[in-house]
Amino acid sequence: MNEIVEKGKTAAITSYILLIGALIALSMNAEEKNPFAAFHIRQSLGLSLLFISLGLLVSPFDNWMITAPMYFFVAILWTYGLVTALKGEMIPVPIFGKFFQKFLRKF
Repeated sequence: MNEIVEKGKTAAITSYILLIGALIALSMNAEEKNPFAAFHIRQSLGLSLLFISLGLLVSPFDNWMITAPMYFFVAILWTYGLVTALKGEMIPVPIFGKFFQKFLRKF
């Protein structure tokens, strides 16, 4: 298991560099299909989709008191995912992580 984590750590960490990082990590993991990297790619893709969909929901309000909590919430989840990737752990992000694993299982 430790070898799998070490081989997939670069792609896992790269995946948390916004949406472009997730797409780069997908191409990095295309041939090898490392389970550790794939787990974190699904988490980061899910967080990117969550950010976009929440942004679409709150954008009509154009009020920082509504948008700031959304940014803070997603930033906390993103930081949690990045820290678990750096530690070499496969812990889903709170609230949405298990859903991301099921919904994005093809990645």
